[in-house]
Amino acid sequence: MAIDGLIIVDNTGRPIIQSGFRSTSPAYPLLHIDAFNNQIPKSRRLGDIDPVIYVPPYNVADLPSACCHVECGDIHILCPVSGDVDPLFAFAFLQTFIDILREYFGIVSAATLKDNFDVVYQLLEETLDSGGHPLTTSPNALRDIVLPPSLLSKLLSVAGANINSTINSGSGLGAAGGPFSSPIPWRKAGLRYNSNEVYFDMVEELKAIVNKHGTTLTSSVWGKIETNAKLSGTPDCLLTFTNPHVITDCAFHPCVRLQRWKRDSALSFVPPDGHFTLTEYRFTPSASATSARFLSVGATPTALSARENVPIPFLLKPTVELTESGGTFEFELTSRMPSHALESLVAEMYLGEGAGGVKCVANRGVGGGNVGRRGIPETVSSGSASGSWAFDAKKMVVRWEIPVVPPSSVWLLWGSFTSSSSGARAAHALQVRFAISSYTFSSLKVDQLKVTGEVYKPYKGVRGRATGDVEWRW
Repeated sequence: MAIDGLIIVDNTGRPIIQSGFRSTSPAYPLLHIDAFNNQIPKSRRLGDIDPVIYVPPYNVADLPSACCHVECGDIHILCPVSGDVDPLFAFAFLQTFIDILREYFGIVSAATLKDNFDVVYQLLEETLDSGGHPLTTSPNALRDIVLPPSLLSKLLSVAGANINSTINSGSGLGAAGGPFSSPIPWRKAGLRYNSNEVYFDMVEELKAIVNKHGTTLTSSVWGKIETNAKLSGTPDCLLTFTNPHVITDCAFHPCVRLQRWKRDSALSFVPPDGHFTLTEYRFTPSASATSARFLSVGATPTALSARENVPIPFLLKPTVELTESGGTFEFELTSRMPSHALESLVAEMYLGEGAGGVKCVANRGVGGGNVGRRGIPETVSSGSASGSWAFDAKKMVVRWEIPVVPPSSVWLLWGSFTSSSSGARAAHALQVRFAISSYTFSSLKVDQLKVTGEVYKPYKGVRGRATGDVEWRW
């Protein structure tokens, strides 16, 4: 299984750089660029384009192909595939390549790629071989081959100096002699730190859909353990949990020893240097898990306890009335968290084409001070004590923002809007996004971390963070 190549285009559809394509005519990548650009005027937004686009053959003798594409900032990365190739294979490589670009440049944009054209081209050559198979995708190994962009490296490259193996492989310390000198592919040789430390961030994301009756149709939690290791030498780590049974469908970094996980549900590994994702997993509550973890609001759990759904940490009561010339709406949001606060909560509703004249009032529950603002294009903000609202005239979206939602607090938003377009239809759903610090939906707890193979005792840190994206229909 192999992909044909990669093409990076800017937000206007013009190609910036592409990899070498295997066994294809020069017109082959142009066909996929044209197929992608032809879909842009057919969609109101770039996000509405089908992620897999059918590309007809250029000649009768050729076979049809497909163009897989993803968006990253103000660029799109196209990945043509042909024959019996699973598109998921292409998307997996695209995500890996985007992670590599972020590792090298931080913010990925068309301007950044143009300024570092030579580095991007080298990354394309090293991550994808001539046969279309992924080659070197480990950031630690790539840094030994492709020098990260910096002012020093640019000056030395102009002067004709080759310092790849000197700076990045640790040979300056007398440890290694060049690329791939370490016996462990994902870890460099000769690493030395004055302060040895390792941090684990357990990040979980809830995605859910709730119907107009308040019943959760589907909810799932996907988590990952982001690790930042700054350890000298070659340490051997053993990470154990008090409740490993709460996670399923695990995907591990290549450094993790699978047999140890299968036997003891413990993560045994020699970590890469720097940031990496140790594992990704899915959390599914058992049949006995109910919404008792949250405060009960008005009713006791019923059928939800028998389903494998993660409870929603808030309750939303929408009341919307639509007419041909506009409509009115009222939303009441109640936190169901017993001790943690919801942070950076944003609720958005699409009002339909031709929407305008938006007037809203934001209020913090009964007894709070009303803070209202007339809706205008772009951004309108009000006091954080009552939340704020804004109307985006380009996207036709009303946005309700609450910086901090304390436990058990109630928040209200009501307003009205007009519509100049007959037959325009507002979205029958509210999209709610939020975050919770020092919290995980799975309550996954780290028992201990043992580091062997080195004489030092590193500093260890563990923290959790949860995010959510809920579609609440009305």
